[in-house]
Amino acid sequence: MSPQRITVLGECVADAFTEPANAANELALRVLPGGGPANTAVALARMGTPARFLARLSGDVFGRLFRAHLEASGVDLSCAVAAGEPSTLAVAELDATGQAAFSFHARNTADWQWTSGELARVDLSGTACLHTGSLALIREPGGAVVEEFVASAAPRATISIDPNVRPLLVRPEAYRARLTHWCGLADILRLSEDDLELLLPGTPPEQACDLWHAAGVRLVVITLGADGVVASLDGERLRVPAVTTRVVDTVGAGDSFTAGLLHHLAARGLLGGRLTRLGLDDVAEACRFGTRVAALTCSVAGPNPPWRSQLTELATTDSA
Repeated sequence: MSPQRITVLGECVADAFTEPANAANELALRVLPGGGPANTAVALARMGTPARFLARLSGDVFGRLFRAHLEASGVDLSCAVAAGEPSTLAVAELDATGQAAFSFHARNTADWQWTSGELARVDLSGTACLHTGSLALIREPGGAVVEEFVASAAPRATISIDPNVRPLLVRPEAYRARLTHWCGLADILRLSEDDLELLLPGTPPEQACDLWHAAGVRLVVITLGADGVVASLDGERLRVPAVTTRVVDTVGAGDSFTAGLLHHLAARGLLGGRLTRLGLDDVAEACRFGTRVAALTCSVAGPNPPWRSQLTELATTDSA
């Protein structure tokens, strides 16, 4: 069975990490290509899933970095827009556990300027799954355009959404106001425990799953960091433990998990339409695979998901 194609729509972000400088009054930055949707597209392509990325790529120094990184990872950029606006920049500060806090420089940048005409040219006939979310789905002026595009794709493709709440740029109330509608469009909703706390403060994961099922989404997957994953398919629940690893940082871990989940489902021909052939055992296997991909991403610096060969090596080691 040939692997199903996944189209990812969203932003690229230049992730700038602080590093020791030569002088006390200097700050050195190491810039890596990131952004949740871009990370997911890269991870999918590196694992061997045909991945097309719908992005607005600036011609500035960061935009050229994004393009080179995506192409080197095997991502299809045939429908990417050459944008005149600057790239989005995020400065990351890591704490002692490798968790990153970001400050964003995102006013009037390329990622949020989608037009209906740009997306009208995209042919989704060969796409089994459309994955989107994060800031591109909600940040104006392009967010409404992206949402309309997702709605138009829903009758033909599996829709996967990761809210990836960024309260420094968009108030959580704005996500809450749109989430019920997104659940009506989506077949898969993947979010982190931080997203859950921002969207439904104090709500247990199982209760949140029931609320989102009632709104229309079939599969809800919530990643809980070191506590693993809780997944719910039409109200049937399971938990998958995290994979133990030496954590360098957690940047891109959730995006890599999502890619692993989608890659596993695509490799088994389970994407496309409303997931009618998906069972709870399939979900468990996909989540276990996703945790392995996320663990490998956590074991290296920055949003640097593994290649298929690394996953093969890990599987060989595990079975030895």
